[in-house]
Amino acid sequence: MESLVSDTSVLIDLEHGALLEDCFRLPYRFVVPDILFAAELQDQDGGALIELGLTVEELDEAGTQLAAGYRGRSPALSVPDSFALALAKTKAWTLLAGDRKLRELADAEYVDCHGVLWVLDRMFEQQVSDGKRLAEGLTAIASNPRCRLPQAEILNRLQRYAVV
Repeated sequence: MESLVSDTSVLIDLEHGALLEDCFRLPYRFVVPDILFAAELQDQDGGALIELGLTVEELDEAGTQLAAGYRGRSPALSVPDSFALALAKTKAWTLLAGDRKLRELADAEYVDCHGVLWVLDRMFEQQVSDGKRLAEGLTAIASNPRCRLPQAEILNRLQRYAVV
């Protein structure tokens, strides 16, 4: 089973769209680094995420050094995000990220990286959620004032999801 290392923003978006439980029915293993879990998820229903299937992984010393190097290269990157990228890089796993700086660094590091729209597309293709549910979820995600998803991509998916 393919592993996907998520940053917090993707999980938050899925929660805003009431699609978090659905995403764990995809044929992927969702993973976060232990530092990210402790700093950003543990006190925010972290136990419920574990029950859904979220896996928490610890970086070894080399991975920790890699994460520190990422912070040195991109000081705007948070510590949890640098650990997520280092985990994805060291394990050759896919990174799920919403942060532009993190996505750019992942690209520079040749780490396969996708965002929440990619996850929604997988849910649609794998029939984990129907089009109506995905459209409602995406509308809720897009209505959040912190949403930075491209409007054209949102509209494209709303049209595609409405077909079913």
